[in-house]
Amino acid sequence: MTRRIKYHVLLACVVFGFASLTASQAKEPVKIGITQIVEHPALDATRKGFIDDLEENGFGKTDGVHIEYKNAQNNRAVSGQIARTLVGDKVSLVLAISTPSAQDMAAVTKEIPILFAAVTDPVAARLVKSLDAPGGNISGTMDRSPVSRQLELLQEIVPGAKRIGTVFNSGEVNSVASVAEIKAEAAKRGLTVVDAPVTATTGVKMAAESLVGKVDVIHISTDNTVVAALESVVKVCQDKKIPLFAADTDSVARGALAALAVDYYKLGRQTGAMARKVLGGSVKIAELSVEFQKEMELHLNPGQAAKMGVTLSEAVLKRGSKIIK
Repeated sequence: MTRRIKYHVLLACVVFGFASLTASQAKEPVKIGITQIVEHPALDATRKGFIDDLEENGFGKTDGVHIEYKNAQNNRAVSGQIARTLVGDKVSLVLAISTPSAQDMAAVTKEIPILFAAVTDPVAARLVKSLDAPGGNISGTMDRSPVSRQLELLQEIVPGAKRIGTVFNSGEVNSVASVAEIKAEAAKRGLTVVDAPVTATTGVKMAAESLVGKVDVIHISTDNTVVAALESVVKVCQDKKIPLFAADTDSVARGALAALAVDYYKLGRQTGAMARKVLGGSVKIAELSVEFQKEMELHLNPGQAAKMGVTLSEAVLKRGSKIIK
């Protein structure tokens, strides 16, 4: 065999081997981990939007993508274990739904790309250095509420309201930040905020009852602990004729009378689009700015409003994105 023939045979082997390796790598499944702190409609809608976006754009099961979903059922110890398990499973990317899930995930890996969703203030939660330049291996979408516009709506529906009650988890950093923002905005409008802190879902009903006689309306933020037990707050508000407002639209179908907020399904799809960029290699996660929704949804529940002693005006109803029958 001449030297030239040997060269071509060697070249053919290298090219064939490279092609085989590339095909083999292409067939290797992409693993995406999803960790969620608790089940409730807003977070579930976020997860569904994320998965739908991926599947509709070539990142579904039939495309060799495996999605591993785990729920901590509002237990931080379990959330931490889930984070460690996903690292051990060597997933390609993680979606962390809620602040606690994102914090627990960020604590165990600096290598695996993490996208958070439904996080109110990622800077205060120490997930990113800044919204424009997150740095590290984490970015995502935030669900920060338009508090000023929410209070404007509250005053339009209940003009005589002067005292706003709120129930929140004092151990969740974003919930504490939300209450501080509500108090600051309320003060600008001459309103007073009476807060009732809890540490678990079991204390939500009692906290809501403690506000009876002290407030004119109740406003619930995107607090995971409280939203998971929203029905108990709804019951108190119906019995005592206290108008209940929410900061997430899914809570309106569950009994709040109104919410001006982000659409969590769309937020999930927005996060899915970010994931596709990272998985496709078109951008590094450290270069992805934190995103949010500019357009808000107004969901209204006239039936619940009536049960809480309020009538929604035609002007308000006409602006509604969705009216719950």
